[in-house]
Amino acid sequence: MAKNIFLLAHVDESGGALPKAALEVLGAAVELAENRGAPLIIGLIGGETGTAADSVAGCGATRILGVSGADFAQPRFASDAAGAEALCRAADAELILAPSTSRFQRALPALAHRLSGRVDTHVSSLALVDGAVCATRWFYRQRIEGQIQREERPWILLMDAGCHEAWSGAAGSAKVEQVSVSLLDAVKRTNVVGIRSPKMDAQTIRPEAELLFVAGAGWTKRQTDGKSHPEVAEKLILEFLAASKASLGGSKSLVDQSGENQAVLRFMTHLNQVGQTGATPRHPKGLSTCCHGEEPHVVGWRFINERRAVNLDPNCGWARGKADVLYVADAFEVMKEVNALLGAAKAVKLATATD
Repeated sequence: MAKNIFLLAHVDESGGALPKAALEVLGAAVELAENRGAPLIIGLIGGETGTAADSVAGCGATRILGVSGADFAQPRFASDAAGAEALCRAADAELILAPSTSRFQRALPALAHRLSGRVDTHVSSLALVDGAVCATRWFYRQRIEGQIQREERPWILLMDAGCHEAWSGAAGSAKVEQVSVSLLDAVKRTNVVGIRSPKMDAQTIRPEAELLFVAGAGWTKRQTDGKSHPEVAEKLILEFLAASKASLGGSKSLVDQSGENQAVLRFMTHLNQVGQTGATPRHPKGLSTCCHGEEPHVVGWRFINERRAVNLDPNCGWARGKADVLYVADAFEVMKEVNALLGAAKAVKLATATD
């Protein structure tokens, strides 16, 4: 049995709070600590850790450790790895849980090497099997589920976002034990000079969106008039995304068309691809349009609770029990009507707000 359950998290670079992914891992850590009867210790990294510590004061942690200061405010491999190492040694940690953020995906494999431990990534759940911790993750592009147990310690587990209910509780006043870390000048060579991000209207990948809208290759094929209308498809899809704030996905056949000299949707990239990539979005609802619901594509939807599809073919893959609701209709006409309804609802809302 582990001496303790150690949660390692970094605070949000902009506001000093814990990101949602960290609160989800905290929920798993609290549950695991209760089931094993082991103490829970939290380690925080960031420019300022007091606010984050106060927000989780009611989680039952016996200790909250912190590495803070300007050197740890922004993500940087060398300083993050050094801070995480100092926290883990101070906690004498054997089982370390952390969110699978880009910041930790870079630094924590090196942490495992420094601690002579082991690390597993993309963990989706934790369980106790005969009193031992067992981690679950997916293999082979989310087609095979495997369970992992290790005897080596410390054991670092990076948990994917959306796999556990986020911890929620009352904020309080927490005492943070500051851990000192000395960084050489060579460690500080990399500096974040700014952040560039697309405008909200141009952002199509929204992990926190309630709805995932997936476009298939049918949007760029010949329509009833014998011609393709990708420019109309772009306008309809972008209008819907702007009104619904949905996240955009694309089938492999659609995103591959850019290299095949075929008509394409200019805002669609391989980053939007769902299926055959290992991408497993976890939006509450999904709407597929002009997709056939092939097995590789549907695999990418396995964690979406409600699946709906629009396709002219009543015998497409979605009709074979893969969609909760299938609309046999022209996606161009359906989305025109949906956009009109969303526009009318917005107008009513604005009118109500001004009255």
